[in-house]
Amino acid sequence: MPELPEVEVVRRGLVSWVRGRTIESVEVLDERSIRRHALGTADFVGNLEGATVADVVRRGKFLWLPLVDAAAGPADDDASGKGRPAVALMAHLGMSGQLLMQDADVPDEKHLKVRFRLSSSDGMPGQLRFVDQRIFGGLFVTALVPTDDGGPGGLAESPLPLIAEEAAHIARDPLDPAFSFDLFFRRLRKRKTGLKRALLDQGLVSGIGNIYADEALWRARLHFARPTDTLRRAEAERVLDSSRDVMLDALAAGGTSFDSLYVNVNGASGYFDRSLNAYGREGQPCRRCAAAGIHAVIRRDQFMNRSSHTCPVCQPRPRNGRW
Repeated sequence: MPELPEVEVVRRGLVSWVRGRTIESVEVLDERSIRRHALGTADFVGNLEGATVADVVRRGKFLWLPLVDAAAGPADDDASGKGRPAVALMAHLGMSGQLLMQDADVPDEKHLKVRFRLSSSDGMPGQLRFVDQRIFGGLFVTALVPTDDGGPGGLAESPLPLIAEEAAHIARDPLDPAFSFDLFFRRLRKRKTGLKRALLDQGLVSGIGNIYADEALWRARLHFARPTDTLRRAEAERVLDSSRDVMLDALAAGGTSFDSLYVNVNGASGYFDRSLNAYGREGQPCRRCAAAGIHAVIRRDQFMNRSSHTCPVCQPRPRNGRW
């Protein structure tokens, strides 16, 4: 499943292609890909045709396109709120979902599920296609609601304080300019759990998946079972900064996917997996220790039906660890 940097790669690609363009027609080729839209195909199409994409927004791994009536103009032009989006197209990529921009003359992909024909714009492809081989992802229209802190809904080009209803329960992510470290630290210290479990808790901080948690903890020199209520402020800052840095590095490379099915909006795969320091490196030398002339190999432990990867030397097991 794509992690935050991969979804952000898609957001950045999409916003440059679709913001300000009107959805002229919608073609649903496989209704399974809109199964989360409870009111059915006709309602899905009716909500989208004639709407203009105001922005592309991401919080954590959630991605949505706020929509306004074509006649209303840009969503943030009117301070009164008139013309602001009330609904959004929510995209859940699942294991293999792809949002691809294509010219009309490009043959349909084998697993094309939904096609959006967009208003013309010089030099830009005319279609947005949702392609999904495994059909774990999907699209649906959802309401936008006010954010609980009055800040922007997520990372976007416009600062509208609205969020897709299905994403309203998750915390901000480390790349969000409105992320509050003080709030994060207070909540972290109140939890009596292991550090990695806390990092994977979307109600505390969103968007950190298993791969990036391992990489952030390796960079921060902290073990995944470290009790959260014993963390000092400087240690919490270190792990959060590490989370942010590893995601920014992944963004520069296009993501970490090990799945050839995952591609960004233009069809290019990510390559950050070649630079991983902990995840998937069981039995291989710890690069940091090796650079210091110390022999240590990455170990793998079972963790929440998944795996955790650590260096036993520079990430020592804590006393009274919470597993």
